[in-house]
Amino acid sequence: MITELKLKNWKSFRDATLYIDPVTILIGTNASGKSNTLDALLFLQRVASGVGIYPSIQGDVNLLPIRGGVEWVCCKPTREFSMVITLNTEDKDIEYRYVLSVLVNGVKAEVSGEELTLLKYGPRSQTPREIRLYYTQPQESAAPGIPSYFSTGTKGPGKRIDVSRSHIVLVQAESFSLRKEVQEGIKEVLSQLQKIFVFDPVPSHMRNYVPFSETLQPDGSNIAGVLAALDPLRKDEVENTLTHYLKKLPERDIQRIWTEPVGKFQNDAMLYCQENWSSEIDLFSTEPHIVDARGMSDGTLRFLAIVTALLTRQSGSLLVIEEVDNGLHPSRAHILIEMLKSLGHDRGIDVIVTTHNPALLDAAGVSMVPFIIVVHRDSHTGNSLLTQLEDIGQLPKLMAGGTLGQLSTEGRIEAAVNQGMES
Repeated sequence: MITELKLKNWKSFRDATLYIDPVTILIGTNASGKSNTLDALLFLQRVASGVGIYPSIQGDVNLLPIRGGVEWVCCKPTREFSMVITLNTEDKDIEYRYVLSVLVNGVKAEVSGEELTLLKYGPRSQTPREIRLYYTQPQESAAPGIPSYFSTGTKGPGKRIDVSRSHIVLVQAESFSLRKEVQEGIKEVLSQLQKIFVFDPVPSHMRNYVPFSETLQPDGSNIAGVLAALDPLRKDEVENTLTHYLKKLPERDIQRIWTEPVGKFQNDAMLYCQENWSSEIDLFSTEPHIVDARGMSDGTLRFLAIVTALLTRQSGSLLVIEEVDNGLHPSRAHILIEMLKSLGHDRGIDVIVTTHNPALLDAAGVSMVPFIIVVHRDSHTGNSLLTQLEDIGQLPKLMAGGTLGQLSTEGRIEAAVNQGMES
């Protein structure tokens, strides 16, 4: 899993580190840099999936641009940004550190440097032994390729292969004939970066009939198709879990959530919900009250989409959701927190969310303090910073005077962060 992401000259960040836990909550005022943090993860997922550097930022016919495009991807006045990612593995003694630097020049965005290092920890050592699996060397900007050197297990610079600057070396090297140790490292890091899923469910996109699907779309538009395509046993299990959590949201009981094939050829699907409502007219009717996705509320559909993502994404994924509680009543925030923690743990999926909702912070409670990060601006430079909530020196005193939600609403958390920077 990805445990750490360092951002250097990325958008509003001059130099900041994001620590990633099983559930990580980002808070901060508008324009503090929360979205810029998530954009970095989206960029990494795209380039690791084989998309070129430039279209990963600027977009193309199939991709929306990252906010600001190439013009705003670098922290002004620089023209180069870099990211350093630390990833752990199933072997607790092995980690990887991946470094990517990108030069942005007008209509170009290309790799300027890249490196992958294996970190091996001994039985009683806190300092790992570093083995550089590959690295690049600077080359003239006009040259078509960038020299990359891959470890051969012997002394010397390694095996040189010149690769394209338009895509990350990690993707291109996957097809090279390399040492097993190097191939394994490349495969592991690629897999983890590809499993980043930046999810922004849009209820209006989820109300239509959709074809059966294997993979959930980033806007949640094909939720019904994904659920309907599951094998029968897994489908029952997932729909029962959806029902379990959704029952806790409305005032009255929801009996069942399910999908079923529709249309002449039975290869489209629709999402349905059976509610325990009745009126004076049908008080004695035995017919169930059923609505499809067209009649469900925006908050219900967003919540269903988030649960579906946790239930259908691969184990080892990193699920990223902006404004996770959008459309959810504040009194139900504790249900959302419980769901993110329990399903994330059960499915082996890490979750990063942003929120402005004080009710969500209150629902998170004191136990989640180590996993809450304040995104804020340096009062002098305007650069975005990432500060662990537990690292705020005044936090114990602040929490003695109110809940996390109250402190956030009153702006006292951000004030304490700024005061700590100035002292």
